[in-house]
Amino acid sequence: MLDVKDSCSFADYFVICTGDTSRHIEAIWQGIDEELKASGVVVNHREGADSGWLLADFGPVIVHIFAPFERDYYQLDRLWGKATAVIRIQ
Repeated sequence: MLDVKDSCSFADYFVICTGDTSRHIEAIWQGIDEELKASGVVVNHREGADSGWLLADFGPVIVHIFAPFERDYYQLDRLWGKATAVIRIQ
């Protein structure tokens, strides 16, 4: 999770994670969506479910769920390198 408030005009946080397969990516998404809906938070926009990069816009929080190849290719962690890492789980 990156705090991008100081370097981004459209979000406060990016959550970036990796799923090993399209089924895994979908399962990660379903878990996030279910937990947030239970708290009254709904997604503003979601796209890319079958592209290896699922993006979900929750307003101040943008969730990126990548397949390994796409995560390595786009390197959002590096692109937003000036952002502060809030939490990193490996």
